[in-house]
Amino acid sequence: MLNFIKIPKTIRWAINLFVILLLFFSIFRMITFFAFRPPDFSIGDVWPSLAMGLQYDLKWVSIIVLPVVLLSIYAKFSPFYSDTNRRLWTMYFAIIFFIIFFFFIADLVSFSYNRTRLDAGAMNFVEDPGISLNMIWQTYPLVWIVLGLMVAILLFRWLLNKSHWQVMNINDGKANAHRKIPFIVSTIILLIFIYGKMDAKPLRWKDSFALKDSFKSYLALNPLQNFFSTMRLREPVFNESEARKAFPKMAAFLQLPQKSQFSFSRTIEPRSGALESKPNIVLVMCESFSMYKSTMSGNPLNTTPYFDSLCKQGIFFERCFSPHFSTARGLFAIITGIPDVQLFKFSTRNPAAINQKTIINEFDGYSKHYFLGGDPEFNNFEGLLTNINDLQVHTEKDFKSPKVNVWGISDRALFAEANELLKKEKNPFFAIIQTSDNHRPYTIFETDKNFEQKFVSNEELIKYGFGSLEEYNTFRYSDYCFRNFIEAAKKESYFQNTIFVFIGDHGVAGNATAVYPPAWTNQRLSDEHVPLLFYAPALLTPRWRKEVVSQIDVLPTIAGLLQMSYTNNTLGRDLLDPKKKTDAAFITNTAGKIGVVTNDFYYIKSLEFVDEELVPVKYDLAEYSSRQTDSIQKEMSVFADAYFQTARYLLMNNKQ
Repeated sequence: MLNFIKIPKTIRWAINLFVILLLFFSIFRMITFFAFRPPDFSIGDVWPSLAMGLQYDLKWVSIIVLPVVLLSIYAKFSPFYSDTNRRLWTMYFAIIFFIIFFFFIADLVSFSYNRTRLDAGAMNFVEDPGISLNMIWQTYPLVWIVLGLMVAILLFRWLLNKSHWQVMNINDGKANAHRKIPFIVSTIILLIFIYGKMDAKPLRWKDSFALKDSFKSYLALNPLQNFFSTMRLREPVFNESEARKAFPKMAAFLQLPQKSQFSFSRTIEPRSGALESKPNIVLVMCESFSMYKSTMSGNPLNTTPYFDSLCKQGIFFERCFSPHFSTARGLFAIITGIPDVQLFKFSTRNPAAINQKTIINEFDGYSKHYFLGGDPEFNNFEGLLTNINDLQVHTEKDFKSPKVNVWGISDRALFAEANELLKKEKNPFFAIIQTSDNHRPYTIFETDKNFEQKFVSNEELIKYGFGSLEEYNTFRYSDYCFRNFIEAAKKESYFQNTIFVFIGDHGVAGNATAVYPPAWTNQRLSDEHVPLLFYAPALLTPRWRKEVVSQIDVLPTIAGLLQMSYTNNTLGRDLLDPKKKTDAAFITNTAGKIGVVTNDFYYIKSLEFVDEELVPVKYDLAEYSSRQTDSIQKEMSVFADAYFQTARYLLMNNKQ
């Protein structure tokens, strides 16, 4: 006891704060586990995550506590030197706690939204503060969150003061001689915690991904570690020499006519059987239209029966993948034909990447329209759209229908407004309709009285991939909107000569085990897996296609259906070209990984360290020897690198 009393007051206070903060970090991690764990995960499955999480927490708590220990080597900076010092240090810790608590709340929102820790990608939404805050306001109990934050800050401040006075009174006011040695020893201990492990290399962000499971990796990280580690990955870079080295591999994949010249530009002549009627094009980008949640996947909840009926009447691709998660990236990939491979910054937000060529400009004689129920300033959609010549943009301010939430008018109203305008068109038209309702805040509008909501037990919802009854019914509402649109369009003269193209902007992570192999859930293929449908009953012969395709292939495929020559400068391919070889889709994600999906496998590798996986994407996959799988993995690794380097180059060099 005497030895403990001789410990300097500042060190004792720092120990108290260290324990309080570490306890807070640990409680938050357990909240994350119980709130978002996959259905088959128990506490015993995540011990490695919790152990590594403790290392990260020790690191960040040590960073927070270090200043008071380090500066108090000199007595005049100690919180026990004067009442002014006490107030200043109390204010410092209160501000730090506010920042930590804010990060933790934002992290819970991020996990609730896309099942990932808060990362530097959140800065994309900070650039749209009004819309982002409005979405949060309409989705989450923001008043209670703010009140909880205020209560937590007051409680923490009370703990700071109580701890301070307890330490002051522990030896009845007797002062101990100020000795520097305890402070130096404490500083060394904190620096060891900050280093993170007893190894030649310090604890790093990427170490968590050695756990080889997305949930386990994210559970190990804390939001501070994840956010600040990924900030450095927001800057777009490309390496032309690497892209040139990759060119032969990409030229073979794209079947370029000039394999010795470093150029992706090729003129495509019309195919035999191309449509000569100069059909209209209606391209519908469907918000969060995740394939595994739909009827087409075989999901027993039968959420999209009408769309499923359309798929049986059109050319449907059941294994289409977006290159990345998020609406802005989906729009970018569709319009440009290039994957948005910036890891933590949308290319729509990058002035150096926003100027892009697009095949839409090859549609001579077509009127061009873009319909969005909300504000096109969000994530700078309007900046990307300026690449489309003579585009007529129709958004919330132009519609008669009332705005119903942060995303503008309802999707049903959006389709109705678009139909009213398109039926008056005298020229062939190319129209993009971008939906929004299948997104938080999940809302079924009072004006849609014909839509019947259904009740499903929470057990069934979780089993078949839905997080809530609201999400389930909103997904069904999308099908209701598609029905309303197509049934209305069928009554108009333009319908018979129109190709309707439906594609999801991205998928949604979740439990897909009821309908797909483990890769969809464990490796998060569900994030990118979306339906792709070409529907024109008077023009196209129905086909249900099972090969792997990509979101970037949409525009070349549309152009290939028409009797027109066009120039393609990007990585997209005509999916209906009988000469097409090699079925593959490139994927990247915010965990710093790139990958390739083929008809048999999903290959993933880390950009930050040596880590790769090859997992099957079919239940009935033929048996391969270890030698064969090693060869496949090596080939897919080379291809993934080549694709990534090429996409990075084209992002900055596919300019108008």
